[in-house]
Amino acid sequence: MMGFINNILNSTEKVDLDKHGQQQFVDIHCHCLPAMDDGPATIADALALCHGLVNDCITSVIATPHQLGRFSDCNEATLVREAVYLFNEELKRNNIALTVLPGGDVRVDERIRQLLEADKILTLADGGKYLLLELPQQVFIDITPLLDELSSLGVQAIISHPERHPVLVTQPHILSDWLAHSAQLQITCASLLGEFGPTAQRATWNFLSSGWVALVATDSHDMDSRRPRMKAAFEKISSKLGRSIAQLVCIENPSRVVNAQDIVPVGFVSTRKCIDETVPTNF
Repeated sequence: MMGFINNILNSTEKVDLDKHGQQQFVDIHCHCLPAMDDGPATIADALALCHGLVNDCITSVIATPHQLGRFSDCNEATLVREAVYLFNEELKRNNIALTVLPGGDVRVDERIRQLLEADKILTLADGGKYLLLELPQQVFIDITPLLDELSSLGVQAIISHPERHPVLVTQPHILSDWLAHSAQLQITCASLLGEFGPTAQRATWNFLSSGWVALVATDSHDMDSRRPRMKAAFEKISSKLGRSIAQLVCIENPSRVVNAQDIVPVGFVSTRKCIDETVPTNF
């Protein structure tokens, strides 16, 4: 297994550079479609956000409007697919070099299996392999039965921004249990950089140093308070944990999600010392 991982990491050193030598990123979690949820309200706002994504060296993005929860009666799969098609045409007209793919930020719900089978909610990049799963903040729900149910369908859950959930931050063993049931973790660039406060930032680094985090994404909503920060996150991870880890969680694994390929595990990072011992409190 270690040889397989090292081959993947070595290969990422040679790819994903544009003609100027810049890293090129894939963002698997972004609210970039206009007037669909709490992302951009207008096409102009959405185009501005996509300009920001391109300036952040992102070449492909999965649009993940909220599904279920308070958006239970809207943003169904067919609507999102159509919105993505039309928005890609708008990006071409405006010469914005970004590819948008369909997906959803799916709130935990007991009906998820039935809704997937009925084509009401979306897997990431519509690839049928990964489901971005959003936990409610107000209450704690043990999703172990749901993880097993999804696994029986050949679907892996990617838990979005666990570092911002108050229970998971104080009881990280829960995440360890979920990882044993085939879950993957996605952290947010802004959390890593301290923009969601010190508690979320420290949890982010602890999860990363434990080798639990498979993916980094922007979870961008706009160009003001929720702007893309992938380049900054990549450089911060590179400086603290090494460039190979940064490339794996920011480039390689996101690309694998888009292509419905298996995610490369990052568990070997756990051999490092705890981040509390190696990263200064001011990051």
